[in-house]
Amino acid sequence: MGIAAVVFDMDGVLIDSEPIWEQVRRDYVDRKGGRWQPDSQRRMMGMTTTEWAACMSDDLGVAMPLDDIATKVIDLMADKYAHHVPLLPGAVEAVQRCAGQWKLGLASSSPRTLIDLVLSKSGLLEYFSAILSTEEIGRGKPEPDVYLTVAQRLGVDPKDCTAVEDSTNGLISAHRAGMRVIADPRPEFPPAPDALALAAVVIDDLDQLTPEVVTG
Repeated sequence: MGIAAVVFDMDGVLIDSEPIWEQVRRDYVDRKGGRWQPDSQRRMMGMTTTEWAACMSDDLGVAMPLDDIATKVIDLMADKYAHHVPLLPGAVEAVQRCAGQWKLGLASSSPRTLIDLVLSKSGLLEYFSAILSTEEIGRGKPEPDVYLTVAQRLGVDPKDCTAVEDSTNGLISAHRAGMRVIADPRPEFPPAPDALALAAVVIDDLDQLTPEVVTG
């Protein structure tokens, strides 16, 4: 049948948000007397809200209720996005280019409030037929649930989807779902080599996300 849909991750693929997440979380951990670790942000990439809040509590020593941790960090991120959405170069054009040929889905680990804020402010909301946060289904990446559910909502078999991902957990998640995987890694947070090896193609930026690359 060929490729029938393209499913994008958001953080690290469409927006350069991982450094912002890291700064917000690190500052919060420091203020609460916790212990930030060099690999903390990389480990939390792809986790659901509940999962990363638990990580900040259990592993980083933030002695606060999980709901309080999640709410405060998300509020801080929303404030950042309200002032500026850090779209990556070529993001809008890549989405528009793909939308001209395929159904589009979004499979993100961000809370739904932040997804909607980013897509609305960037003018990208109209291009996606299925949008899903891992917090809406319970299990985060690297489990395949979010990609499988997006494919189901698009009415497309997962094997007929191409996923665009950047992180270790994201690449594993899309691969486990049975999708063709394109890796667009961020140099600041490179994925593990074994996860990167799951990608059919590795691109340097979204300008390289051409129809030929999508379909292989």
